[in-house]
Amino acid sequence: MRRLTPPAALLVACIALAGCESLDRTDSLFGLITPYRIDIVQGNAVTKEQLALIKPGATRLQVRDVLGTPLLADPFHADRWDYLFTLRRPGAELQRRSVVVFFDGDRVKSVEAPNDLPTEREFVASISRNQKITPVKLELTEDERKALPPPARLPALPAEPAPQGPARAYPPLEPG
Repeated sequence: MRRLTPPAALLVACIALAGCESLDRTDSLFGLITPYRIDIVQGNAVTKEQLALIKPGATRLQVRDVLGTPLLADPFHADRWDYLFTLRRPGAELQRRSVVVFFDGDRVKSVEAPNDLPTEREFVASISRNQKITPVKLELTEDERKALPPPARLPALPAEPAPQGPARAYPPLEPG
């Protein structure tokens, strides 16, 4: 069995240590193989459109219908609901937003939210991996409606005779 010379052993040790360092830094094997990392989404995503529906005086049920169940509803602070949102995606900046709804009894007293809340379209664009999102057209213009062919008329069905009552006589339910 051959023994490694000290320079060869040193070279092998340096290569092994360099490989460990590259794995630790880049989370890949020589830049070729990278493990799959999932997106971690937590909490309630609140948009400008949703926040516009929450007005002072709205009930807790109305807030829950619009924003969903709060991530934090502290029993020690029953007049406060916290809606937190976090999106952690590999290779992207962490998204974190917080909206706090304050209540007076069962009614909304005030809402505390950041000024940079996204609209629904901005939010979908920020979480989409496909950055080429085309907006979906949901309604026809008046000119497009006029250009449609008229609906086809169904042929008239022959008139059926009206029902005349029971077709047979039933025996009495009680003996008698």
